[in-house]
Amino acid sequence: MTSSVRKAVIPAAGLGTRFLPATKAVPKEMLPIVDVPTIQLVIDEAVRAGVTDVIVVNGRNKSAIEDHFDHAFELEHMLRERGNAKLADEMAAISQLVRLISVRQKQPLGLGHAVLCAREAVGDEPFAVLLGDDLIDDDADPGIGQLMRVHSETGAAAIAIMEVAPGKEHMYGIVAGDLEPSGRMRIRDMVEKPKPGTAPSRWAIVGRYVLPAAVWPHLATTRPGAGGEIQLTDALRELIDAPAGMYGVVIRGTRHDAGDRLGYLRANLTYALKRPELRDAVLALCRELLGAP
Repeated sequence: MTSSVRKAVIPAAGLGTRFLPATKAVPKEMLPIVDVPTIQLVIDEAVRAGVTDVIVVNGRNKSAIEDHFDHAFELEHMLRERGNAKLADEMAAISQLVRLISVRQKQPLGLGHAVLCAREAVGDEPFAVLLGDDLIDDDADPGIGQLMRVHSETGAAAIAIMEVAPGKEHMYGIVAGDLEPSGRMRIRDMVEKPKPGTAPSRWAIVGRYVLPAAVWPHLATTRPGAGGEIQLTDALRELIDAPAGMYGVVIRGTRHDAGDRLGYLRANLTYALKRPELRDAVLALCRELLGAP
């Protein structure tokens, strides 16, 4: 696809407390979906949409992410010596997937601050943001690519949205606006994790954004909000009244919240069932565990 968006930011500095003790020494972004690290699936989505540079916003003890996307000569050499050239080629391809740039978020000040840490690496151009624990499963049309098309057509910021169940609004950033038949919504209002009963709608922001460079000064001046953190949603509110405005996009594809334990298990089962070599065995295992015939 043709797009002006070539850079993507993946915030990955969180501590992963919902997955302790597994994340005590392993970045949550490296937890596998079957046998592929979660962050590799997210980066693959970005690459399929045309992204060439990925800026990973890291914290302490996250070097495993950089190592995974580096060239592993010894491993590849060993695999080839043992006659497994196919697997060696697959490992080599990971290091060629994208140009990876790592920046450090030195203090855990929130998602908005994490994105701001990438400002120098992104520069003065539109960019994508993909949250590393949100998976959008669509082999034909990558989720972030759907937002990139809207940005290309309108010049507006574009964010992924989905309708959540009543009573769940306080768990998300919520937007309100005019929903078009095409699945686009011209956003008129947005709030981060509204108090129960106060949400302007049930349309929630999920972890994909395409943003203009105009967001940088707003991020730089945003004060701590919900949870005492610098929230990306609070900065984005300043773009609603920009000439191009802001669109929410009901993106196609299945969204998996891999940052939630049940969502992570669901993602593993879903991706395993997509694999021809695993599907029958996984179905048989499910039947066995459920006691089904």
